[in-house]
Amino acid sequence: MNQQIENNFTYHAPKPGQPEKYSALREKAKEFAYLIDELCVNSREKSLAITNLEQVVFWANAAIARNE
Repeated sequence: MNQQIENNFTYHAPKPGQPEKYSALREKAKEFAYLIDELCVNSREKSLAITNLEQVVFWANAAIARNE
């Protein structure tokens, strides 16, 4: 567990190719966010959908940064 804690709380400088992966994830998530905004009425549920989409991008980026 200590090794995982060290990895999770350490800065991971981007390696070659990673910034492009981060950008691709953000672009696809942004497309989906616009679709949600277009199709869903303003509501708590819509806000949660957008918030959780932000979390998806965060965790996907973390998966790349922490494990490559």
